Amino acid sequence: MLRKMLFVFIIVALVATAAFTSMGKELWKPTKPITVIVPWGAGGSTDQITRILAGELEGKLGQKIVIVNQPGGSGSVGSKTALDAKKDGYTWTAGMIGDLGTYAIKGFLDTKAEDWHLYFGVANVDVVSVHPDTPYQTFGDLLQAFKDKPGEIAVATAGETSCGHVGMESIKKYTGIEYKHVTYEGGNPAVIACVRGEAEVVPQLACEEVDMIRAKKLRPLAVLDNKPLEIKDYGTIPPITKWIPEFTPAPLYFGIFVPKGVPEEVVTTLNNLWEEIIKNSEVVKKYASDSGAVFTPYWGTEALVKAFPLIQNNAWLYYDAGKAEISPLEIGVPRP
Repeated sequence: MLRKMLFVFIIVALVATAAFTSMGKELWKPTKPITVIVPWGAGGSTDQITRILAGELEGKLGQKIVIVNQPGGSGSVGSKTALDAKKDGYTWTAGMIGDLGTYAIKGFLDTKAEDWHLYFGVANVDVVSVHPDTPYQTFGDLLQAFKDKPGEIAVATAGETSCGHVGMESIKKYTGIEYKHVTYEGGNPAVIACVRGEAEVVPQLACEEVDMIRAKKLRPLAVLDNKPLEIKDYGTIPPITKWIPEFTPAPLYFGIFVPKGVPEEVVTTLNNLWEEIIKNSEVVKKYASDSGAVFTPYWGTEALVKAFPLIQNNAWLYYDAGKAEISPLEIGVPRP
């Protein structure tokens, strides 16, 4: 507990001074296109917000930002490509901070959140949906089916460490259910798999499911939150706490990540762009509103403070479930 309090105190102190660290420093003027490696498939949550953020930054940077999809290893393959690239500021990656913060725990990639400069755009929430031909009309119906048929109901997710898998593991922790995990290379493929009937259930992000929900090709049963989710042109999705009152949600922050070691002027420039452009972006705000997400333009040390509870939750969830290669304590993540 003392270690956790000390960590938070240090980070909060850094946040208090962060606004002054870029004053008077030289700004970056890139001379060639910038590559952002999206470590998931096209059309998913990471791909969506990355393309929107890139569109907002291109004009100010004066260079094209090229999005490259490189799925594999639950996001760790593309992340490793960015981590191993030349530290000149021209190769970034993207994703959900809970993934980046737990790759080392899972044995996928030797890195942690503190190894990266963090730039968030939105926070997403998971929605548990089912194929409309299934008999489950409420989450209570589905929960009972999981209990009646342990390990038989197919659940499509974007793979290990994905938001969907973490969501299902959280449900399992609270209820003791078992399920058949079917993995795909991204949230969008997992959603499409459920629409096609390859799986009965998909617990991916609202932004990945929203079009299929509106088209009535998915039936949403619950949002993994303690409050209802309003979906534009659809209606209200009830919170999972209606059935699991003790469920504790954590925001799933998505954004762009730049490996530490890049030139200081790159970081200064991105900090300024997040403060001046992204924080005031109507485009990002509209995307959040339309997709059932929350606008969260945090960067730097503030982003790490916001993300730390999610990293703690995910890391210890894997460890307690016997799905971790090392203890979270080995990378400085105390139990929440």
